[in-house]
Amino acid sequence: MPPTMASAFRRRTALAGSALLTGALLTIPSLTGSASAAPTTYQPTWASVDQHPAAPEWFQDAKFGIYFHWGAFATAAYGSEWYPRNMYVGGSNENNHHKSVYGDPSVWPYNNFIDGARDKAGNWVQFAPKLKSAGGNFDPNEWAQLFADSGAKFAGPVAEHHDGFSMWNSSVNEWNSAAKGPKLDLLQLFADAIRAKNLKLLVSMHHAYNFTGYYDHVPTQSSNSLKKLYGQLGTTAEEQLWYDKLKEVVDKVQPDILWQDFNLSRISESKRLNFLSYYYNQANSWGKEVVATYKDGFDNKGEVYDYERGGPAGIQYPYWLTDDAISASSWSYTNGISYYSAPAMLHALIDRVSKNGNMLLNISPMIDGTIPQGQKDVLNAIGTYLKRNGESIYSTRAWSTYGEGPTKMGGGSFTTPRAGTAQDIRYTRSKDNTVLYATVLGWPGNGASLNLASLANGKVNLSNLSRVEMIGNTAGTYINLPNRNQDGSGLHITLPNQPYSALAYVVKLTFNGQIGSTGTPSPSASPSVSPSSSPSASPSVSPSVSPSVSPSVPVTGACSATIETTNSWPGGFQSNVTVRAGGSAVNGWTVKWTWPSGQTISSLWNGTQSVSGSSVTVRNADYNGSIAAGGSTTFGFTASGTAATPTATCTSP
Repeated sequence: MPPTMASAFRRRTALAGSALLTGALLTIPSLTGSASAAPTTYQPTWASVDQHPAAPEWFQDAKFGIYFHWGAFATAAYGSEWYPRNMYVGGSNENNHHKSVYGDPSVWPYNNFIDGARDKAGNWVQFAPKLKSAGGNFDPNEWAQLFADSGAKFAGPVAEHHDGFSMWNSSVNEWNSAAKGPKLDLLQLFADAIRAKNLKLLVSMHHAYNFTGYYDHVPTQSSNSLKKLYGQLGTTAEEQLWYDKLKEVVDKVQPDILWQDFNLSRISESKRLNFLSYYYNQANSWGKEVVATYKDGFDNKGEVYDYERGGPAGIQYPYWLTDDAISASSWSYTNGISYYSAPAMLHALIDRVSKNGNMLLNISPMIDGTIPQGQKDVLNAIGTYLKRNGESIYSTRAWSTYGEGPTKMGGGSFTTPRAGTAQDIRYTRSKDNTVLYATVLGWPGNGASLNLASLANGKVNLSNLSRVEMIGNTAGTYINLPNRNQDGSGLHITLPNQPYSALAYVVKLTFNGQIGSTGTPSPSASPSVSPSSSPSASPSVSPSVSPSVSPSVPVTGACSATIETTNSWPGGFQSNVTVRAGGSAVNGWTVKWTWPSGQTISSLWNGTQSVSGSSVTVRNADYNGSIAAGGSTTFGFTASGTAATPTATCTSP
């Protein structure tokens, strides 16, 4: 999701900063870990599904996954994966492009990309990739091999995006890839290929937004079939279809991870609970431990919270996930797409693992099934690193301190990946707590002294430290680092001459017994609060809390707000509003401004609006109301009138 126009609106602008889920357990797990027995049968109640183990051990061991935005929505290769929506927004870049290349959307609608039609130049346009075996460029087995070589432990497709086109042979949605377009059951092809490489299968579903806002500029359709595609069947029928699609995916491919995008909070609570209980009961019948993720509408007792393009600033419990993209400009392939560097993406992975999270990385294949070489290069660089240093990533756990150094990463959603420096250290530990890994995000220099400040005298007892080594050029080989001393500023380790060129280097500290410590880590030593994403539709449900823990509610603090215009066209514009917390956390916010010349908001994301004349008041949505000290969150809107950026004020109760 790029920092340009459609960026803030392409997928939900999620919570920025760690915020508290009411009743969430804020304890640091025991060093050896423990797993509570899952129920044999789940009921469609929060009390029941909250007993589901959210992040099974295999998921916490996996660390790295890959998925991909690829489908009919990307056929135009222009703008972003929100092209099907924005082509209907009069005056937008996508709308102008569409009219120029294809024709007015009233005569050349989005469904033409699925059914096939000729553009104004006479070219046939359709989402219809062909398998290599049929003379095309698409080979799901090659994709799966690339994912495995990149070091991913789970992978899978966007099985349906906001556009309403299902990438499987659906009996509830005629707009599917087996019946139209490629005439292939793409989800099944990917499931078979990915599992053949011994990877866990992730299925990504984004369809909640299909009927809750994505097509709000599309005229009412004439047939029930087209109404189904464009989310116009009415709430009752659409919610049933939302559930039926999930049920089909669950039964068809038995996903290990079922990832969902935003706006689940707009789905009736009963439907959400029916889905969770069905998925978990089916998993029990398969003998599988599964993961359901969310951005809103569920909670982090039975499900895993997902940060979009980000993560917390420090260690956070319970276990969490981020989905990030290889490109800043779009989640799907577009002409001229650019990519983050390999160091930035790798260092983002290392940072997130050090903070008790997993990273799901999105790639953007071309519509014919080709994965661009620039994307392969980034994945191959990550794979090269993980082949050598995988023991410091896979099956590790967060230590009491995530790291040190000048480069700050995370702090909420929508934080840009950045490469670290030779002064940046990230820590992980073995599950049995006898090995500590210190990953250096650059080479400090030949013969330099590596300073690990977190292992200073008085912080960590090193009396049982048996050896210090650097992981060698080949996995399982080590370079002894015998010269070291500890004082009040850290553990100082003399490095050899640079043994090989790499994007990061791992120092392995092995202890006789448990890693020495002068005290037990506490939540205050490493921030560990849970994202605010309460189901909210069930206020009568009181989440259980361990009696030995008193969750800390964010304190009231000052906030500020700024408005930025991200795109404009004749008669309208889109803007982001960034709300920032000051030195204290903010629990709820209200932003106000006054329009200078009659502008009006037509669509609002992530807030509740009230208007009195030219004065606008926006209050937080449930899931982005709490902001950590120094953190921020963003909401966005489209408006009619001349683009304006009035001064905004922010207050917190």
